[in-house]
Amino acid sequence: MELDSVDHSILHHLQRDGRTTHAELAERVGLSTSACHRRVRRLEDAGVIEGYAAMVNRDAVGRGVSVFVEISLESQREELLDRFEDAVRGIPDVLSCHLMAGNADYLVHVTCEDVAGYEAIHREHIAVLPGVTQVRSSFAIRKVTDTTALDLG
Repeated sequence: MELDSVDHSILHHLQRDGRTTHAELAERVGLSTSACHRRVRRLEDAGVIEGYAAMVNRDAVGRGVSVFVEISLESQREELLDRFEDAVRGIPDVLSCHLMAGNADYLVHVTCEDVAGYEAIHREHIAVLPGVTQVRSSFAIRKVTDTTALDLG
């Protein structure tokens, strides 16, 4: 799907405030409310906008510790990758999981309350994932930047 400058503007505003009404958004991007609504619907239908979510302060809900876990598997057989990925999707503490090129096969972002919380996650979930041969965990000391907004130029 080809995006024009109006689409970029719509996406810019929605990334910063997904609760913006169509009327407010239309005013910001210089469209009528109905034209803006059609544009947003087209972006949603095309999969450019995947959904809307509330940004929850992790510290406020007792999940302020971020752990980045590099996981190596015994092989890269498709069946093993599928089993691993299905299992990791079932861990509620996982924010993201990425298949990587490089030293580790996967990079997993876990959130938890504290070190003891991560130990439980490691013992109960990560260490028993299919095909795991090595786990290397790194605790984030401080968040420097964290955004969901893409710079669309």
